[in-house]
Amino acid sequence: MRVYYEDTDAGGVVYYANYLKFMERARSEWLRALGFEQTALAREHGVVFVVRSLSIEYLKPAAFDDELGVSVELGHLGAGQMHVAQRIVRGAEELAAAGVRIACVNTATFRPARIPGSLSDSLRREATK
Repeated sequence: MRVYYEDTDAGGVVYYANYLKFMERARSEWLRALGFEQTALAREHGVVFVVRSLSIEYLKPAAFDDELGVSVELGHLGAGQMHVAQRIVRGAEELAAAGVRIACVNTATFRPARIPGSLSDSLRREATK
């Protein structure tokens, strides 16, 4: 993804909260690449994913017009939650690293729910590649 002027602060570097947006987009694209649209999961299975907790280390700043790579790697997969590791890089330089705990919740009640079996199976297959 490309860093736009709107992503930067007065110092010309990416505003810290925008790294979280970049990671959120990467997780959405990761699910899409596995064949799962979040709108379809909500409509067909009545579930959505929410960030339960997040730990991030900011290592180096990104700036306007940088081209960044954002990765998602599944760590732990449970019945109703998953832990993923995410990295933001500029070429070979690691700029930020995060651990994200994601919970699956029911769209009507926002109470914990099981991850749909088809998605869980795809995530397990992806983790063993």
